[in-house]
Amino acid sequence: MRNDRILDAIDSPSDLKVLSDEELNILAQEIREQIIATTSKTGGHVASSLGAVEIILAAHSVLDAPRDKLIFDVGHQAYAHKLVTGRRDAFDTLRSYHGISGFPRPSESPYDVHPSGHASDSLSVAAGLAKARKIKGTDERVVAVIGDAALSGGMAFEALNYVGQEQLPLVIILNDNEMSISRNVGALMRHLGNMRATSQYRDAREALQERLESGGAFGNAVARFGKNVKESMKQFVIPHSMIFEQLGIVCTAPIDGHDIRELRETLSLVLAMDAPVLMHVVTKKGAGYGPARKDPERFHGVGPYDVATGASTASPAAAPSYTSVFGEALVREAALDPRVVAITAAMEGGTGLKPFARAYPERFVDVGIAEEQAVGMASGLAAGGSKPVVAIYSTFLQRAVDQMIINVALPKLDVVFALDRAGLVGNDGPTHHGVFDLVYARMIPHMRVLAPSDEAELACALHTALVLGGPFAIRYPRGAGEGVPVPEAPAVLAPGVSRVLREGDDACILAFGHMVPRAVEAARLLGERGVSARVVDMRWVKPLDREAIRRAASTRLVVTVEEGVIAGGAGEGVLGVLSELGAQVPARVLGLPDDYVLQGKVDLLLRDLGLDAEGIAATVADALGD
Repeated sequence: MRNDRILDAIDSPSDLKVLSDEELNILAQEIREQIIATTSKTGGHVASSLGAVEIILAAHSVLDAPRDKLIFDVGHQAYAHKLVTGRRDAFDTLRSYHGISGFPRPSESPYDVHPSGHASDSLSVAAGLAKARKIKGTDERVVAVIGDAALSGGMAFEALNYVGQEQLPLVIILNDNEMSISRNVGALMRHLGNMRATSQYRDAREALQERLESGGAFGNAVARFGKNVKESMKQFVIPHSMIFEQLGIVCTAPIDGHDIRELRETLSLVLAMDAPVLMHVVTKKGAGYGPARKDPERFHGVGPYDVATGASTASPAAAPSYTSVFGEALVREAALDPRVVAITAAMEGGTGLKPFARAYPERFVDVGIAEEQAVGMASGLAAGGSKPVVAIYSTFLQRAVDQMIINVALPKLDVVFALDRAGLVGNDGPTHHGVFDLVYARMIPHMRVLAPSDEAELACALHTALVLGGPFAIRYPRGAGEGVPVPEAPAVLAPGVSRVLREGDDACILAFGHMVPRAVEAARLLGERGVSARVVDMRWVKPLDREAIRRAASTRLVVTVEEGVIAGGAGEGVLGVLSELGAQVPARVLGLPDDYVLQGKVDLLLRDLGLDAEGIAATVADALGD
């Protein structure tokens, strides 16, 4: 990289204000080069961040952050924001252990307004900030950046409804990377949009309307005619804006999201309005980097790659991923049962459902970023005789707990929840770790919960859920499996029955899911120290294997191990059974503490938490006094 970069002189957004449009364009290119250079080593959300560079530079050059508030939806597009808000020198630590987060994090910088990571929440946060400003009587400006996909989420529409109703002055930058701009129509739309975005036009329009409506029957007729013509013309010429206009939000025409001059001029204009405004900006995902432009889906979230070609530089996995094993197993199940339907929420590739979508397109449903809709629709499908399998990341299914409880579990419907990315997910950090599902799944009446310990167990768990029926949750981790062959004819697992993997008399380790192989290794390490430890793959989180727990109580120590929060988790369920049995055996519950776990490679995080083999072995040895 050049030694005379403009980027090296940018320590805060205030430094952007002295730059010309031409210099900002040069800076945008330098930022793209830095993003590519860094993420080629660390991985990350490349395409989204490359597409939002000019939006971020324009916003920060106009706003006075951190007094003014710039809010990001999801936050995966905010790498340029990090580079110009004092984190340039730490950017090489992006998404790494003890490094800077891949998402905005208020504890990391005063320029990060809220800990984004999940979609569709930015407008609610912005509405709250705008309302707080109104209550305090201050004049800081509020701008939210939201993508077209996130705007489809129900929470975003709920916020739009409130913002329009209250007429809260804020700017919503709609980062639309799906639509293209037609030059002729776009020019007319831009002209009309800019007219609507001026206070003079808005005031004149409302004043004329009021004058006509106060002019008796004839005036009212003219007003109705003029209003109808105006609305019809707007629908014909600028149909994209109608839904926002009807909500009371002024909408600009689409503008080029890579034209810094136009972005700055438009943002300055709409910020001067005393009303909510949606600024429609069209961008290209992966802008400035050919491989990301060609394959934006892969570069949405990618591992380390070769800059020249975009090809992955990560070592090939020794075994297929749990995600791919699930996807293939579901295709096999669907071939045997035409009632099987797959549902996801904007994660067709991420949840391994592409093979299913190709094989059974009529039985595949992607609802977009709308987890509540996914689960609600699954309940209707089940009531209609289908067998829906809802594949969603553990962290995102949190948003649909109410639907799981009321729509699915209460009527005992045949719905399978496939919770991908359960447990620690690594470099995406606390907003993406799937560490709460054991709690929210096992608390629901009628819900049965399986935590398979390898890919063969996963195939059997899915088969079991579809055969037995009723509400089921199956959790499995991100990444490669254990290298265990997947059976062609999966078995039906007996409810509440575990399997013993290693016998022992001194202690019993009751392990769940991803922790099972580590528990086996811990027992081996303990054996080298003369400690005999039994290891049980519990399989079922609910119902628990009471007989296995009773047998465990005959040893000197019971230890439970899970990759989830301890509070309300599987281990606490085991303690409850021990209490019911009247067992007096000492017990230890290993899992995640009552705190958020930051980003880093999973093995490093497990080591810090005492959940690797060495940590488990140390806990057992210390408790036994050996």
